[in-house]
Parts: sequence; C-alpha cells; structure tokens
Amino acid sequence: MSEKYTSALLFEQLKSYVSLAETLNLSQTVRDLKSTRQTVRRHIAQLEEARGEALFSIEDRRYSLTQNGREALREAEEIIARGSAWLNNASGHIDGLFQLTAEHINGFTYYLQQFPLSKAWQSKAKLLPFAIQCWAAAGGQIEADAFANLRPYLMIFRQFSDDWVCVEVGDKSSFTTWFGKERSQSSVGRNIVNLPGGTGFASLLAQPFQETCTTKGLRLDHIHTRLKSPDGDDLIPISYERLLMGCYFPDGSSAIAALINRTHDIDIEGLPQGVAQSMPKEWIMNVQPPEVVY
Repeated sequence: MSEKYTSALLFEQLKSYVSLAETLNLSQTVRDLKSTRQTVRRHIAQLEEARGEALFSIEDRRYSLTQNGREALREAEEIIARGSAWLNNASGHIDGLFQLTAEHINGFTYYLQQFPLSKAWQSKAKLLPFAIQCWAAAGGQIEADAFANLRPYLMIFRQFSDDWVCVEVGDKSSFTTWFGKERSQSSVGRNIVNLPGGTGFASLLAQPFQETCTTKGLRLDHIHTRLKSPDGDDLIPISYERLLMGCYFPDGSSAIAALINRTHDIDIEGLPQGVAQSMPKEWIMNVQPPEVVY
C-alpha cells in the first residue's frame, strides 16, 4: 500500500461510499449524510482514484455498483463500524481476542467476548466438549456419522453472497427451545442478522462467522444480549456460550455449525455479574449429551 493514498478524510469518504451503495441515489445520500452533492461525488472519486478501480457506474444519472464496488462494500462497512465502536470505547481486544460492546442501539444491547478454545473444556456444560469431539471425529463433514448425534443441537448456515443464511435448525437447539419448533423452522432461509444498529453493526456480528469459515476451525464466544420473549415482544436478557465450527457440505462447499448453550456462566470484562446472570433461571440449558461413539 502506498502512503500517498492515505487520507485524513478516509472515514468520511467511506461513509459517502457506503451510503450511496445503500441508496444508489445521490440526492438521498446527500440528505442522509447532511452533505452536498459535490462533497459526495468528490469522496467517491478520491476513493476510486486511490484504489485504481471504479466503485460505481452511472447511466442516465442512475448509480449502480460495479463488481469491484460490491466486493469492497462489506469491508468498508466493517471499517466504519469498527471505527465508530472504537471511538465509543465499545470495541477492542483482550489478550489478542475480540470484544464488542453495544449499548442502547435503538433499545438493543449486545456484549461479546471471544475466548481461547481451551475455555470450552472448563465449561460446566458437557455439550461444548461433546461438540468439539464430534466435529473432530467427523473432520468437519456435516453429513458424517460422527456428527449425527450433535445435529439436533445445532443451527447450520451457508454463505450466500456476503451474508450467511440459516439452512437447518435442530429440534434440540437453543433457538428451538427458546422460540418453539414452529418459529424455529420459519427461520430457515433467513439471513444471520436482522438487528437494530444498521448494516455496519450487522457486519461486526457476522465477522466471527467469516473468520470461522476462512480458518475452517473453531471459535468460542461468550455473549449477553436481549431477545424477544417466546410469547410476546418483551425483551428478555439472555446469556450464552457460542461455539462456531467450520464445516463442509457434501459438495465441498463451506458451512458454519453454531452451537449455543444458554448459561449464567459467562465472563465478559466490564459486564456486571448481576447483568450476566439476569437471564431467568428457567432458560438455562442443562443438556446431557449422549456419549461420543465413533
């Protein structure tokens, strides 16, 4: 990367790019950013010159993303979201592992802290080490016999374009035991995130999935947030361990298997213990998985 392209205005340039990519309407982008047409055009031109590629094409004064523009968009959204989180002391790393705090975004709260995989063996839940053993024995193959006993506890995702889509929900999974079987099956085919906070925050939430897909490995996070109650719109605090497993479908394409264990035993720096344990006790999962059989 050449330093001559470094710009103190990068953050503002990226905001112009991301906003125009979302609206594909210059007038709407100007209104959304409280900017001017000249400024937005200049920001886009500067980015295109720096990257040496067109991000947008214009025909009859209508904007559309080029292939390069589509491919660069997700990272631009993440840069903005990470920058905003960093400025608000909401994003960082602890011992080299990611931490994210989002408070009161349209009434939404979300806390995440990544842990080394060794933490799974210290979990009081037998479900996590059981999952790791099944995953290792199956070699990450979703349809392997060694994975069969774990499938009922999982949500499985396939990457589609820049997003992750749910393709299977186990009948013993955290999602099903929270929302019920009928609603859980309705989630099949839906995107991974549809949360307040905008596309940038959604990109941050999807980042662990992308990392796991790239490494084809395992990732462990502790998470506290609030979800709608199974029978209404009231928000209920929920705490859980989440194990993401890089897997493969039979055709060799990538899959992510997500195992969620609702528990009070989470440890997120800066999150008061009273908040971490505010989930009603009846929602704690006490799963006794079957013995691993190879």
